[in-house]
Amino acid sequence: MTQNPQGTITRRDTFAIAAAGAAAALIGAPAMAADNVTTPAVPAVPAAPAGALKGNINHSVCLWCYKMKVEEMIPQAKRIGLKGIDLLDPKAFPALKEAGLACSMTSGIWGGIPKGYNRTEHHEKLNQTMRELIDATAAAGFPNVICFSGNRDGMSDEEGVRNCAKGLKEVAAYAEQKKVTICMELLNSRRDHKDYMCDKSAWGIELCKAVGSERFKLLFDIYHMQIDEGDIIATIQKNNQFFGHYHTGGNPGRHEIDETQELYYPAIMKAIVATGFKGYVAQEFIPAKPDKIASLEAAVRLCDV
Repeated sequence: MTQNPQGTITRRDTFAIAAAGAAAALIGAPAMAADNVTTPAVPAVPAAPAGALKGNINHSVCLWCYKMKVEEMIPQAKRIGLKGIDLLDPKAFPALKEAGLACSMTSGIWGGIPKGYNRTEHHEKLNQTMRELIDATAAAGFPNVICFSGNRDGMSDEEGVRNCAKGLKEVAAYAEQKKVTICMELLNSRRDHKDYMCDKSAWGIELCKAVGSERFKLLFDIYHMQIDEGDIIATIQKNNQFFGHYHTGGNPGRHEIDETQELYYPAIMKAIVATGFKGYVAQEFIPAKPDKIASLEAAVRLCDV
């Protein structure tokens, strides 16, 4: 699925579609987040290009937030100066390659968010689709594939680490061979993804240590971690070696990362740059203002330190 369906949709809705598609074709649909959005009009691309970005951050954007086709976002992304588009499945790769953009995080793993690596009975299906996604991502020259812990459903955190590590070790060597990084996303369980297991950076770091592969890291979602643990900059400074990708989002509300919310993104981005991070930072906020592309460009400029 290279585009979002019209109408109101949530990230959970899209993962339900992705799981069904993955089971049938071993390649699913792009990951999305648990917030309702409405369909915007697609803005025209301004004739004049935006000023050059500084080049210290590889900027990206999560397409699902904008309810646009990938072909509609590509010229906007190019004009703003983005290097990639996030959370797409391999069907979008040809259009991205033609435009000189990357899929900064490949999506489509079987099971979506709730059915992840913490259940050993899921490992066979997860790793079957993971290998398919790694193959497609490597062939395109793109860097990352997303995965999830799954929900607790009464499981202890210790058992969850053991089970996730067992399943991920089975595929980590393949990722190393293909030079693709598997990233497990940190999501808040307090508000958006109730009962999700990988909801604290400390748990995810323990899992990284247990897997023991340079090709397994965490997707540090700043919005989600602000809700569940806070202390964002100190966490990045201390644990950046475990973080392979970043997502943004305003809190409260998951809207524009501007003066309306509590996170100060210029300082956060400076902290990320200071670690020597060379991966991608993807905007994953749901625009509340009418001109959604203007909101995206403003966020990229704010984060371009």
